[in-house]
Amino acid sequence: MGQPLTPEVLIYAWKQPGDPQVSPDGSRIVYTLTEVDPGTKKMTSHLWLCQIDGGQPRRLTWSGQRNGGARWSPDGCSIAFVSDRVEKSGIFVLPLDEGGEAREVTRHRQPISGLAWSPDGRQLAYLTTFDPENPNEEEPPKDAPPRVRVTRRIDYKQDGRGYLGDARQQVFVVDVVSGERRRLTNEPLDHELPQWSPDGRWIAARRLRLNGIFSQLVLVPVDGGEPRVVGPETGVIGAWAWSPSGDRILYAADPEKSWHHDLFLYDLASDTSRRLTDDLPYLVEVYASSQPVWLDDERVLFHAFRAGASGLYRIDVTTRAVEQLEYGPSLRSGLSVDRAGRYVAQAFSSLEAGDEISVFDRETGELRLVTSWNRALLEEHPPARWERFEVRRDEFTIEAWLLFPPDFDPAKRYPLVLAIHGGPNSFYGYGFDPTRELLATSGFLVVYSNPRGSTSYGRRFAQQVRRDWGGQDYLDLMAVVDAVLERPYADPDRLGVWGYSYGGYMTAWIIGQTDRFKAAVCGAPAFDLESMYGTSDISHVFGELQWGGPPHADREWYEAHSPSTFAHRARTPTLIVHGEADERCPIGQGEQMFVALVKAGCEAEFVRYPGGSHGMLREGPPEHRRDFLARILDWFRSHLGGPA
Repeated sequence: MGQPLTPEVLIYAWKQPGDPQVSPDGSRIVYTLTEVDPGTKKMTSHLWLCQIDGGQPRRLTWSGQRNGGARWSPDGCSIAFVSDRVEKSGIFVLPLDEGGEAREVTRHRQPISGLAWSPDGRQLAYLTTFDPENPNEEEPPKDAPPRVRVTRRIDYKQDGRGYLGDARQQVFVVDVVSGERRRLTNEPLDHELPQWSPDGRWIAARRLRLNGIFSQLVLVPVDGGEPRVVGPETGVIGAWAWSPSGDRILYAADPEKSWHHDLFLYDLASDTSRRLTDDLPYLVEVYASSQPVWLDDERVLFHAFRAGASGLYRIDVTTRAVEQLEYGPSLRSGLSVDRAGRYVAQAFSSLEAGDEISVFDRETGELRLVTSWNRALLEEHPPARWERFEVRRDEFTIEAWLLFPPDFDPAKRYPLVLAIHGGPNSFYGYGFDPTRELLATSGFLVVYSNPRGSTSYGRRFAQQVRRDWGGQDYLDLMAVVDAVLERPYADPDRLGVWGYSYGGYMTAWIIGQTDRFKAAVCGAPAFDLESMYGTSDISHVFGELQWGGPPHADREWYEAHSPSTFAHRARTPTLIVHGEADERCPIGQGEQMFVALVKAGCEAEFVRYPGGSHGMLREGPPEHRRDFLARILDWFRSHLGGPA
């Protein structure tokens, strides 16, 4: 049998291909490969090019530490991409068929994203932060003290970005030849994902309010004029796409903020929208690179998640009929299609293959992996075996997965770790997760599930967690654990629990409700909901949507559903891990929990990661992420042991 997936292997040897883009003629794919430089132990990302079947792979970029966001020019002869090879961030254009070096188009002091070619190939739209207090992006004087910060807006900070003030992402347009640029949007709100209309007259972008809790679609005239706004102020806009004729836009939206999107059609002439679907049974993907694609003037291709898995679907905007084209046990992201609409490229993740690039051929109906970056590694370090099962509670079926060590022996007894997802309106499924794979390949059974409140099961299921944090969601998780413990090889005396964010909330909740778990790892928890309401970058809005109102309106509910209320009862040895720059679940939540556990006489350890945001387990320094994996493994090993 092979070796386990160690922290060193998962961080320093793992490769992450992503953001695949199919050339207009369907012959090639450009994508980003992210990995850790073995010398510096820092993250690097470079562009790679391959044939549509994965053949003839070659690296395109060699300069800089971060290269990405590549987009094909309309004629398919060049790509535009973003690189840090110049100071801070720059846009470059690289000719692929004529040879030659990448040419710089423009640069900014702050990061650039969201590249989009104009239909005639002469301009690029993009996003970067504009600060009205520093419109020329000047460096502060040497040795000057930090600028005094004064804010009058409640969304003055954001996780991963820190203090914002009035600085927000705006849409810019740059001439590809001359480099002349101009800012297209002005409102002090973040903008995302600019898309040109087919005639080049408009750019549609998502406009965010209150750190993305609410969003609308804004249509900006490229040559000046009043923008149009689509969608209510208190709703959410997901993915969208212009029709080939440019007279309509298909978009995913959640007007009621229910954490579940449906499809709508906006008509440019009448400036009105009509609803196409009502409570889709799956979750339309809304990530940056997953915009729908019009196959013709009536049918639109989109990617969605159902029951923890990915599928490709097609909607007819006239009949409103939705058809499933493909569905399978993987989690994918992104959606890039050639001009003819035959090949669909996506970033792919599965429990067997890890992270790769996939291509679905609409003509043959075949889905295949066109990269094999992690194949040799997984042959030497086999991933966990897995099994899907269900638990019925009340009127709901709770879906769950059990991971087994690769050398699993049913005659032995194994410690069991429950892994809990964040959100709460997120979901787990068939994707490869480093933490779960680390534990399972190191001798633990690992169970994870989608309790009520999880998405990818429809709107009603997602709504069940509202004003019930720590209620039926907790009982769903305990029922899943009980179902696994019916198996003779699962040891009921050696249970562990681990979760991050809302999963951290639930971990903190669990150890205050029961002593059945012998070890816990709690990541970035929401521990005290009242203090969370006032210190998180979003909870002053998110909390009201999830918890029913502000603390003063229902202080008894906040107290009854806060893990802090019950922490004095905890006896489970607990490791708390938290980023010190976390603005989503601020470090004070971990600090409160640590003090409460120590004062209760509970064994506790508090690990703080300097500079770590809420997304540190995905985006933090490799050495911090390796440290976290090593600590969670050591904690469960020391408190639960191994197979017996």
